[in-house]
Order: sequence, then C-alpha cells, then structure tokens
Amino acid sequence: MLTLKLLNKMYTVENYNFKGKKAIVRVDFNVPLNKETLQVSDDTRIRGALKTIKKIMDDGGAAILMSHLGRPKDGPENKFSLKHVIPTLSALTGKDIQFADDCLGESAKKLSSELKPGEILLLENLRFYKEEEGKVKKDGLTEEEVKEKKAVMKEKQKKMAQQLASYADVYVNDAFGTAHRAHASTAIIADFFPTEKLFGYLMVSELSALEKVLSQAERPFTAIMGGAKVSDKILVIENLIDKVDNLIIGGGMTYTFIKAQGGNIGKSLCEEDKLELALEVIKKAKDKGVNLILPVDQVIADNFSNDAQTATTKITEGKDGWMGLDIAEDSVKLFSDVIENSKTILWNGPMGVFEMEKFQKGTVAIAQAIAKATSKGAYSLVGGGDSVAAVNKFKLADKVSYVSTGGGAMLEYIEGKVLPGVKAIRGK
Repeated sequence: MLTLKLLNKMYTVENYNFKGKKAIVRVDFNVPLNKETLQVSDDTRIRGALKTIKKIMDDGGAAILMSHLGRPKDGPENKFSLKHVIPTLSALTGKDIQFADDCLGESAKKLSSELKPGEILLLENLRFYKEEEGKVKKDGLTEEEVKEKKAVMKEKQKKMAQQLASYADVYVNDAFGTAHRAHASTAIIADFFPTEKLFGYLMVSELSALEKVLSQAERPFTAIMGGAKVSDKILVIENLIDKVDNLIIGGGMTYTFIKAQGGNIGKSLCEEDKLELALEVIKKAKDKGVNLILPVDQVIADNFSNDAQTATTKITEGKDGWMGLDIAEDSVKLFSDVIENSKTILWNGPMGVFEMEKFQKGTVAIAQAIAKATSKGAYSLVGGGDSVAAVNKFKLADKVSYVSTGGGAMLEYIEGKVLPGVKAIRGK
C-alpha cells in the first residue's frame, strides 16, 4: 500500500509544469448515454477529470484525452463513439474540443502533432481495438495455441501503447475506474514514459480516500458490505476483518450466512457451495474481536417484482417459496445505531433490491445513517456501482465524505491487490 506522504509528494500533476508540453491523459469517460438521443445523461465522470485538464491548460500545456466507452464487441459502433461526449465536455471546459475519429489512425497522428498549448484533443474509443484490453478467445484452442495467441496479443498491445505514447511528452493516468486493468492505455503505455508519468487529481483523491480508510481510520471503524454474493466480496471481507471494529453484512449475501447457521431462508439467494466459508468468516470475526452484524429481520416477497405480495419476518424464519429482498425495521435500527456511533465508515453494496421502490427502504435508511454520522464528524467512503447509484438516487452524495468512481478498482485495492494502473506509475 502507498503512504499518503508518498502519494502526495511524488508522481502527481500538482508538482509538474505542463508549459509547452503535450499530455496524453487516460480519463474515464465511460458515461451513460440517453438511448434515443445519445446525449450524456450523467456527467459525473467527466466532471471528475476537469481539475486535471484545467491544470494542464493553466500551465500552458495541451491535453490529449483518451478513454473507453461501453463494451463494443467488434470494432467501431456509433452508439459507443466518444464523439457523443463532446458537447458535454466542451460545455464543462469552456473550450472547443478537437476529435480524432480513430485513436490510432491518421487523424489522431495529425491532430496530436498540430495540437497547440491550451487546446484539447479527444481520441475515439480505445476499445474499438481489441489490443486495448488484450483479451484472447480460448474456445476450441489447445493450451499451446492459447499461449501463442496471448504472445501475439501482447505484442499488439505494446504497439498500440507505443503509438498512443508517441502523441505526447508526458502521460497522466486519471482513470481510477480502470486502474485494476492492465490495458494498453492504463498500464503498458507508462513503459514509454520512463520519468514523465503522473497521477491526475482524481487518482490522487481516490487513493488518498482509500488510504485514509485502510491505514488511518479513526475508531470505531465500521464496514458495511452488501450485494448479492459472498463470493464477490469474500477477499474484501477477509481483509477488512483485520482492520475494522464492526462488519455489517446485508443484501443477498446475508442468506448464505443465515442458512450456514441453520436458518430457514425460503427461496432467497444463497450460494450453497459457500456455506462453510460463511461459517469460517463468522469464526474469524469472533476470534479477532470484530463485531459481525447480520440482519435480524427482513422484508420477504412471493415474487421478484415491485408488485409482489410482501411480509416481514425474522431473518431466520423465511417462508417456503418466498425470497428476502430487503432488511426490515429492527435491522435498520440495529445497523443505524452502529453506523451513527462510528468515526470511519466504508460502504459497498446495497441492503436490498433498492431499484424497486418496495424494497429500497433498507438501503435508503443506511445511506441516511451514514450521512448523519458524517455530519457528526465521521469520515465516510462510499464505493461500488450500486452504492454510488443509491446515494445519487437518494440525493445524499454530497452528505458523505467521498464517493468513489471505481467499484472494481476500489474492491481490489481493499483486497490488498496491486493495481496495474497504479504500479505502472509509482513502480511498485
């Protein structure tokens, strides 16, 4: 893990003068677009890059922005073109945006070579090239053939990264959301900038927030883990048990823990092959003196629908044919009391199916409890797609200390993994 001192003093745009330099910046403009108009419907990620872009402009540099958008399967598709973000980007920066219609084509080479200080160039979607991600299909291939394919792809990735690097004098990674991927634009490109490689402001903010929680937490420290599956979060949970005072478990993963202890969960979500693992987590928490808190009651439904019949039962007394879709009143009070008395809070994953109005009360209540604790001086970090969507939906994003832009990257960092996009710049 980095120390905040190391992070803030080195490898950041803050200490770099971009005057007369062209900076190629990996941003995360993977933003939602309106399906009919293809206009940006949420500009949060674009706003996240503005501080870094402004620094480059103010210094007298030029910015070449590169990003992915969506998951194109076979080359260019209009609905995944980054040209759709230009009106929003232009409005937010107050500048005309130049656009290269192919990130590796002649337009990219020409426009980047002619780019003047104070100008911004946006490259077309990086994922229109398979080399960006470097994935290879393994279907029907022998182990040796897969190995050969990977070697060929690695060379292609390197060439793509080298060409992107050739457009600029300095590389800036400001895309925390993709920092856990060893892609051409997030990690490999840094090899072509032996010294001129930096973290953007957003990356610094993300890493600082995580370090504040993981290494400098004021106590009591409470982690709230929700979501569907234990298997998705087990490494995070195991790493957090060594750090937290309280571990609250909610969402669909609850039922694996409840069934493991002999409770009736009806037809609630359950990972049958993870029952032993759940018991091990409970034991480990007990051995470490960590207060592991599970829901005590639930809202159950006879169908996965907003129109379903519902009932409230104890968490261990499910009903055959019914499924648990939210925590109920007693669990909300139990969780909220712990949260409101915490000094550091980490939240990842909802308490129920919050997308449906009938089953959102638990998640809303937890978000409100975190906001209340924050207003009393606690430091709160919210991350992961669903948790972020929840605080945004319930208009509480500005009531917590920090909302992370990177779900997968955040979880891998908490697991203790080295993120390729981070290692590529700091070298370890």
